Amino acid sequence: MGRPKRNVQAAAEETSTPPTTLTTTQSIAQVIKATGNSLYCCKLPENTEILVELPSRFRNTIWIKRGGYVLVDTKDARARENKIDGEIVNVVRDEREWRKEAYWWA
Repeated sequence: MGRPKRNVQAAAEETSTPPTTLTTTQSIAQVIKATGNSLYCCKLPENTEILVELPSRFRNTIWIKRGGYVLVDTKDARARENKIDGEIVNVVRDEREWRKEAYWWA
């Protein structure tokens, strides 16, 4: 039995609108490559590369393309004892809408 459509639609609706402001630990990052096991190598605005994890609510519902943009949260990076530097909070689907925000970096 597959996932209910309401879960897929909820994940898609969640990513359709950008937040009004970002916290100090959140930033927009560009996806460089998918490394497997829901891990992605991303480039931050400071041109530093980090490894981020895609949470389970987005897995198999939202697909991330190489060169696409994601909203990354790095608040738990120091608490983790592994190579993962952050977590993907939101996936940019409507890039035109996101570019209107003041925090957009590209």
